[in-house]
Amino acid sequence: MQNKLFIDGQWVAPTDGAMLPVIDPATEKVFHHIAEAGAAEADAAVEAAREAFDNGPWPRLSGKERAKYLRSMAQGIRDRLPELARMETRDNGKPLPESEWDIADAAGCFDFYADQAEELDGEVEEVKLADARFVSKVVREPLGVAVAIVPWNYPLLMASWKVAPALAAGCTMILKPAETTSLTALELGAIAEAAGLPNGVLNILSGKGSVVGQALVEHPQVDKIAFTGSGPVGSRIMAEGAKDIKRISLELGGKSPFMVFADSDIDKAVEWIMFGIFWNQGQVCSATSRVLVEAPLYPKLLARLVEEAGKIRMGNGLDEGTLLGPLVNKGQYEDVLRHIDRAVEQGATVACGGKYEGFDKGFWVAPTILTEMALDSDAWVEEIFGPVVCIRPFETEEEAIRLANDSRFGLAAAVMSADDERCERVAAALRAGIVWINCSQPTFTEAPWGGYKQSGIGRELGRWGLDNYLETKQITRLVSDEPWGWYLK
Repeated sequence: MQNKLFIDGQWVAPTDGAMLPVIDPATEKVFHHIAEAGAAEADAAVEAAREAFDNGPWPRLSGKERAKYLRSMAQGIRDRLPELARMETRDNGKPLPESEWDIADAAGCFDFYADQAEELDGEVEEVKLADARFVSKVVREPLGVAVAIVPWNYPLLMASWKVAPALAAGCTMILKPAETTSLTALELGAIAEAAGLPNGVLNILSGKGSVVGQALVEHPQVDKIAFTGSGPVGSRIMAEGAKDIKRISLELGGKSPFMVFADSDIDKAVEWIMFGIFWNQGQVCSATSRVLVEAPLYPKLLARLVEEAGKIRMGNGLDEGTLLGPLVNKGQYEDVLRHIDRAVEQGATVACGGKYEGFDKGFWVAPTILTEMALDSDAWVEEIFGPVVCIRPFETEEEAIRLANDSRFGLAAAVMSADDERCERVAAALRAGIVWINCSQPTFTEAPWGGYKQSGIGRELGRWGLDNYLETKQITRLVSDEPWGWYLK
C-alpha cells in the first residue's frame, strides 16, 4: 500500500511529512497511513500536469497511441483485482463481492475509453456554409489540465470515471481522492507507472479536501474541475471556478424516487427496492431512497419488505456471506443516526432497523425502513446517504409523478409495473437524468450518467463523459481568389 504522493511520475513524501490514518470501518483500527498533501504539493502537481500538457507528448499522441496506455492500465487493474478489492473493502467497509464488482468495472472503464480515444483519430466534421467562398471544419481537441475530486463511496471506480476519459481525450490530470478512502486511487499511480504513462500525465494527491482540494480548485493553471460529492461543496467549487472561468462538471446528490404500481410482481419489487437502497450501505448518490407504492399493494409489500430487510446479513466486508457492511466512518455513521432520530421526532415510524449493536466495534446501521413521514419532513426531503428508505402509498399515477418530481434533486428515478405503456409514460414524465424501468441502479459505462436540477451539471460515462475533456474548434478557410474588397477597392 502506497504512503507517498504521485507527482510527475515520482513517489514523493509531503514537504512537511504530514500523514493521515487509514481506519477500517468494521474494526475502527488504524491499519495504514497515507501522505497528506498541502498547497505546495498541489502547486507541484499542477506544474507537472501543465508541463506535460504544454510541452509533453501526451496531447500530441494519436488516439490509437493513447489507447495502448489505457488498455495497459485496464489490464494492470485486472491483474491486481483480488488485492485491490480487499484493499477497497478494508478502506471503505463494503462487502468484498461489491468491491470486486467495482474494481472490474474500473478496468472496463479504461477499456471503453481506449476505444473512444481511437475513434477520435481523423474525426473531422465538415460544416456546410452559406457562402461558397469559404470552407469550414470542426475538430475536437483536449481541453488542458483537469482536476478530478472523487468521493469515498466508490473510490477506484469514481476515479476511473474521470481519469479514463480525461486521458483518452489527451488531457493531463491531478486526481484528488477522498481523504478517508485513498488507498486504491493511490495504487492507480503504480498501475500508470507500470504502464509507462509519461511523467506528469497523471498525478495523485491524497489529503484533506479543505486544504489540497481547495488549492487545486483555486489554481489558475487548472482548466477543468470534475467533482462528485455533496451539493454544498459542489456549489462552492462552481463559485470558485467561476473566477477563472474554469470548465466545471458536477455530479451531486440525490433523493431518487422508486414508483411501484399495484400490478408489479412483489418478489421483484422487494428485491429491487432493497438493491436500490441497501447496496453499498445506501451510500450511493442515486439510491432510490423514496419509495412510492400504489395503495392496494402497499400493506403487503411493506410487510414483505420489513421481513426481507431483517434477513440481510451484516458483518465485516471480508467475511463470506456479508451483504451489508459498516458505514464508511464515524462521522457518516453519526450523521445517519441523527437523520433517523430526526425522522422520529418529526412523526415518522421506524418499521425496522436503526442503530445496530451486534458488534463491539465499527460503524453499523441496520437496514432501516421509515413510514408515515410528512412530505416536508427531513427524512423525505434530504439525502441521508445510508441504508435508510422512506416508503409511502399513493392513489393515482398523477399523484405518484407529482410526488416523485417534488424534489430539488433529479439524479435518478425508477418505475415498476407490468404495463409497459405506463412505464414509458411515467419515465417520460420524470424529471431525472437517469430513469430505470422495473429495476434500480444498473449502471453501464456506455450510457450517460448525471442529473437534472441540483443533482449536477454535465454527464459522465459514454461518449458524453469524453466530451467533458474536449474543446471544439472551428477552422474556416477562404478558398476563393476573388478580392474581399471591403477596404481595398
